[in-house]
Amino acid sequence: MRTIYDVQQLLKSFGTIIYIGDRLADLELMESEVRELYRSQLMEVKDYQMALLLLRQEIQKEKDKRKNRGLRT
Repeated sequence: MRTIYDVQQLLKSFGTIIYIGDRLADLELMESEVRELYRSQLMEVKDYQMALLLLRQEIQKEKDKRKNRGLRT
């Protein structure tokens, strides 16, 4: 698992497709779903850790983008 697309495919394999239209909200909801799948013992530790790492990195990038856009305007 290397990309957010890979995380989406993992979630899809469990029947979960997430698209709200707001990138940050999508990522946060994906993180919540990954946590729930892990708590339900449906995911391996390795997949859980990698998915969380990727999602947290992408969430931070999105927050930084939004913050920078707000400062420029």
